[in-house]
This record gives sequence, structure tokens and C-alpha cells, in this order.
Amino acid sequence: MFENDQRSKNEVIELLKEKFSQYNNFYVTNTESLTVAQIGTLRRACFNKNVEMKVAKNTLIKKALEAIDAEKYSGVYESLNNVTALMFSENPKEPAVIISSFRKEGKKEKPELKAAFINGEIYSGDKNLDALTKIKTREELIGEVIGLLQAPIQRVVAALQNQENKAEAATEEAAAEPAEAAAPEAPAAPEAPAAE
Repeated sequence: MFENDQRSKNEVIELLKEKFSQYNNFYVTNTESLTVAQIGTLRRACFNKNVEMKVAKNTLIKKALEAIDAEKYSGVYESLNNVTALMFSENPKEPAVIISSFRKEGKKEKPELKAAFINGEIYSGDKNLDALTKIKTREELIGEVIGLLQAPIQRVVAALQNQENKAEAATEEAAAEPAEAAAPEAPAAPEAPAAE
């Protein structure tokens, strides 16, 4: 019996190690006091946003993190208490958005953010949840940089188009004037000298 139990623990640790290695972003949440139905709703919300949710014992989570890089994840260990659900995501802010929305809709205080590991940075405590919902994703940052790079080019193109439009308008205006107005007047004939 104990051997089977140990084998299943090792399997959980291996699965967790795989997830921690696969994702640069994960959230450690407290789901204590949520009902089975609420956990199911939370799992569906995660699934719909490509966020993987795993519930595991804190000791197994710590062993998995230590097996990968004990020092790198040391700031996460103090958050491993009570009931823990992990949220893994490619998008660093998606779990924060899910947690925040879930809490607003259900008028609940859970799930509570215990810690978030975002691209090597650790954010401890529920006080960081709002800030994490506003993190820019890699795609959003790239879009902003492209927009900033394009802005000067767009101004130059607009200025050139404006000059071109002014030149075209002047040409059209000149062509529209009557031909006689455009032709110079003939010089007056010199007066004949008066007879003496």
C-alpha cells in the first residue's frame, strides 16, 4: 500500500516538474472554502483561456520546485500553505484576470492569490492581483513598439501626401482658369506722331 502511495507521489512530482519547466508563468492560489461546483466553474474558466489548473499537496509542489531549481523558486515556498491550486499560463496576466473576474462574479474573496511567478519575478500576496491584471503581454509590448516606430514614418508620409495634394490642387486651379485670362494682353500700338 505504502509503495503505491509513494509511486503516485513521485508521479505527481514528475508531472509538476514538467509543468514548472514548460511554463514561465504560474500562480499559487488558495482555493480553500470553494465548493466543488465553484472549483468546476473555475477550472472551466481556466480551460477557456488556455490556463492549466492543477491542485496538489504543498509538500509535493515544494519538492518539484526544489528538484528543478531550489534557489530560483525559494520565494514561492512561504506561499505553500492551506489548499493550493496552481495556474500555469503562457500569458502572464491571464490567471490574474480569471481570478479577479471569478471573485467579482461570485462576490467571493477566493481564490486568493498567494504568489505569482512571472518570467523569473515573484509577486507575493493578494495585494498584487490588481497590478498583475494590468501586465502587458509580450504581444502587446511588441505592438506598442511597432506603433511607436511607425508613428514618425506615418507623419512623414502624411506630410508628403499633404504636399502632393496641395500641388495637385494648385495645378487643377491653374488649368481651370479661362484661357484668355491666362494669355498676356497685346501691347498697345504706339501712337502716330501728330502732324505739324
